[in-house]
Amino acid sequence: MRAGIAGIGRRSALLALGGAALAARAAGGAGEARAETARTGRAIVGFPPGGTIDSVTRLYAERLRASGAMQLVVDNRPGAGGRMALELLKPLPADGSAFIVTPASMLTIYPHLYTRTLRYDPLRDFTPVSPLCVFPFGLAVAKQHPARTLAEFVAWAKPSPSVDWASPVPGSMPHFIGTELARLAGLSLNHIPYRGSAPAASDLLSGTLQAVILPLGDLTSFHRSGDVRLLAVSSPERRPGLEVPTFAEAGFPALTHEEWYGALLPAGAPAPVVAALHGAIVAAVPEVTAALARIDLQPQPMAPEAFRQRIARETETWGPIVAASGFRPDE
Repeated sequence: MRAGIAGIGRRSALLALGGAALAARAAGGAGEARAETARTGRAIVGFPPGGTIDSVTRLYAERLRASGAMQLVVDNRPGAGGRMALELLKPLPADGSAFIVTPASMLTIYPHLYTRTLRYDPLRDFTPVSPLCVFPFGLAVAKQHPARTLAEFVAWAKPSPSVDWASPVPGSMPHFIGTELARLAGLSLNHIPYRGSAPAASDLLSGTLQAVILPLGDLTSFHRSGDVRLLAVSSPERRPGLEVPTFAEAGFPALTHEEWYGALLPAGAPAPVVAALHGAIVAAVPEVTAALARIDLQPQPMAPEAFRQRIARETETWGPIVAASGFRPDE
């Protein structure tokens, strides 16, 4: 998945540390000490270099360095599906010298999966700053598949004792969208977990797979070329320039879900540091929108308190979905 989760699976907190440094300097006294600390900083990413979330982070790091505000190092700490990076951030100083860019799933789904082994609390141990961007998922079938709509896919799958489909990673958002589709539509779908979107898309193109749920950006070019067929997208509204109905339009409003990449500081971050990072993200939106659109992402800044409420709300949403799936990872 694009963020590397899952993926989960695009970009933007980096500008803010420079803003934090400037804000601290303006405050004087203790603020000057914070400014010196924050002139060199780390943006922690819980996935390897080369993935979408890494690319997003590096896009903003380059802009921050070009502004002269601060020298920012992207610190890739892959491991445990993104959990290791959050564990690393948790005890660090909350002075703006380090923050994380993480997919939603690490905060909203993992607490329901790793009930015995999760070593962080998404809201108690971190300070939410803002989502950076969002992206939906798409249900696609191979080009030779008879279904041309989601209704036709459901009718095709209903008589079968088992229909194979794939997601980028077990325990990811698209995994649970698929299990919910099966439950709501009364289908017997056999989930095949892959190690990322690319191999799953490749098998869909070859006809080895009949259906996948992947980040939309990993499917749109193949859909436009006629090599696969998108049947539905998980966004609240249709995507511009892509005449594919939403799950809600197709009769499944409960399957409206989007992954986001968000910026978080350690718990207890001072209000000026949070405000400066948030303000820099908002200021960056006009500059990054076009670059995000090229990889099917949309910027979506949000006030820190609203972001906190969103995390709490989405965590509650995913609880019963994960439970109904019956999926349990090897903790």
